[in-house]
Amino acid sequence: MVRTNIENQLDEIQDDILALASMVEKAITHAIDALRERDLEASQAVVAFDDVIDEKRFVIEERCVDLLATQQPAARDLRWVIALLHIAVELERMGDYAEGIGKISLMMGDEPPLKPLIDIPRMAEMSISMLHQSIDALVTRDVDLARRVCDADDEVDALHEQIYHELLLFMIKDPRSIQRATYLLWVTHDLERTADRATNIAERVIYLVTGKMLDLNLSKQVS
Repeated sequence: MVRTNIENQLDEIQDDILALASMVEKAITHAIDALRERDLEASQAVVAFDDVIDEKRFVIEERCVDLLATQQPAARDLRWVIALLHIAVELERMGDYAEGIGKISLMMGDEPPLKPLIDIPRMAEMSISMLHQSIDALVTRDVDLARRVCDADDEVDALHEQIYHELLLFMIKDPRSIQRATYLLWVTHDLERTADRATNIAERVIYLVTGKMLDLNLSKQVS
């Protein structure tokens, strides 16, 4: 009976995690769309929505702590609770990055971006795809899929580096473009960190399944 209660509570917390991941994806998508379309009202909505994401994270944390206190899970169940707790934190931080992009858009005001937004939306799509993969790996307990998130992170890092150097050239050629280029650099930083958080989730999935905590980027460098 106790075992059934633990399983049911873990399933419910996982459902909350899936809902939080969906909310974060929505926030990132809307933040980039608002930035590209210069929709300040939509950007403000993204900023406000972060409070909803924060509240969902707190609910998940409370449920995890309650389960630990009342059920005293052990072994794999304990790893499961710890993994879900950490994943909720990673997702909430992704939501913060979406909020950050919304705030950058508001700082830009009616001013158009320095350059057409092509690579930045692509970077956002890659980051969202990594989020999907890491959550799918969680649901299916797929260690191989979790490891593939690391490869995708390398692609995001490469695109981030490309955009960085391109914007740097704008600033060198025309110092008047420094402020506008800096706004876009902040956006790419938020997206790059979003991808890093997806990798962290993948690492937690590996921990959940194997009981081993790995740094995917570090292990890839060693291999």
